[in-house]
Amino acid sequence: MLVDSDLAALDGEAVADFRAVVPADRSGEHSMSGRTSATACVLIIGNEILSGKTQDANLRFLGVELAKLGIRLVEARVVRDEFPAIIDHLNECRERFTYVFTTGGIGPTHDDITAEAVARAFGVELELNEEAVDLLTRGIGELNEARLKMAWVPAGGTLIHNPVSAAPGFRIGNVFVLAGIPSIARAMFAAAVPQLEAGAAIHSASVDVFIREGDIAAPLERIAEAWPDIEIGSYPFARDGVYGASLVVRGADEAMIARVIDEIVAAMTALGGKPKRTDS
Repeated sequence: MLVDSDLAALDGEAVADFRAVVPADRSGEHSMSGRTSATACVLIIGNEILSGKTQDANLRFLGVELAKLGIRLVEARVVRDEFPAIIDHLNECRERFTYVFTTGGIGPTHDDITAEAVARAFGVELELNEEAVDLLTRGIGELNEARLKMAWVPAGGTLIHNPVSAAPGFRIGNVFVLAGIPSIARAMFAAAVPQLEAGAAIHSASVDVFIREGDIAAPLERIAEAWPDIEIGSYPFARDGVYGASLVVRGADEAMIARVIDEIVAAMTALGGKPKRTDS
């Protein structure tokens, strides 16, 4: 499987799929402004991620870029290179979310099975795409059997062009299949952006407070309940032996975010803290 050469090699062995879930409405049917909005899920495909030998670098990029488009990244999962796992997760996620983005598993080696898994999930044949063959021939040259594997696409799929290395990704239904190599995944995502229905951009602001989470939980909960259309997160830290938390406020309405930040600053000041506004 193709991986980015500059990703860190780590020790360890994982034995199960990993899921990271945004603490919000799991269905994602409503935006942080109270209106219906588009949602997304990312499936990071690859045994090398679960083993700890490769560190994913695509999730943060997709989260940031989707937020700019007003698309809420609600959930992310890391899935093994196994047909049942990919198919089950993909079928579940494409029903639950507006968009699904997969990364990894579309290279030329034996463990690159994402294209075939996607075809099985949609119940269609995997077809040799002549446009993909042409792109690969012009970009790489003579195609052996392994390189030709990257031109097989589920029937009904449309190509996502790759200006970095020629081998394309593809879209079928609401599923966008991207490469795992970060530089290529980013180029493919840029090519796919015109196909996404954008909404109001999601903004954020944050406050650092040097008070333990247990002491700020009650006032923070009251503020969160008073502003149901705003997402408030608390992320603890220890700096130079002092405990505290970064309080991050996210939403589509910048004026509302500013008011929530003001309330947080006032509440933290009342607790004897010295809140510091920061860029989130």
